[in-house]
Amino acid sequence: MPEAGLVVSAAAFYLFSTLVLVSGVMVVTARNPVHSVLFLVLAFFNAAGLFLLLGAEFLAMILVVVYVGAVAVLFLFVVMMLNINFVTMREGFLQYLPMGGLVGLILLVELVFVTGGWTFAPEVTMAGSPSTIVAPLGVMTNTRALGDVLYTQYFYLFQAAGLVLLVAMIGAITLTHRSRPDVRRQKISEQVSRPRKDSIEIRKVPTGRGV
Repeated sequence: MPEAGLVVSAAAFYLFSTLVLVSGVMVVTARNPVHSVLFLVLAFFNAAGLFLLLGAEFLAMILVVVYVGAVAVLFLFVVMMLNINFVTMREGFLQYLPMGGLVGLILLVELVFVTGGWTFAPEVTMAGSPSTIVAPLGVMTNTRALGDVLYTQYFYLFQAAGLVLLVAMIGAITLTHRSRPDVRRQKISEQVSRPRKDSIEIRKVPTGRGV
């Protein structure tokens, strides 16, 4: 029976991993931006499945509730409200291709350096095994262990991530609230300051007759 459980876990791992990779590729290659957001949601769900296999239920819940329920929906609303002319955008594709390729090459080199230079922290190697830094079951839940690490060792990085999300939110609001001649916008100050004679017209209608 334990071997059967390992086989099922391995099959679930490869299934979720394959779906995550395929969904990530489709996010980038899909022509319709709405489809890209939907594939992103699918990638989030499968990543949550991987977290469940690792025993990190809290991360799986956060990934579904926060990213699928809020971030992905926000992406979808922004994409649908921007009203981008994709034909015009594709006209200058070859013009920006060299610069985009250069940026992609730089990012690839950085990822290679980060992956190649990755090592265990000194306190982990001194302890003898990475598993020794994990609290034993029954002593501390994985949620508390995650909070202790996040708000102590990685507190500044956590705040920096929040700042990045704030900038992204401001950018999304700025893009969706840009002035367009074919869209009428509500102006609260003009509505409040207008006189009564411009807002209400009282007519005395005779009995039995219309306006």
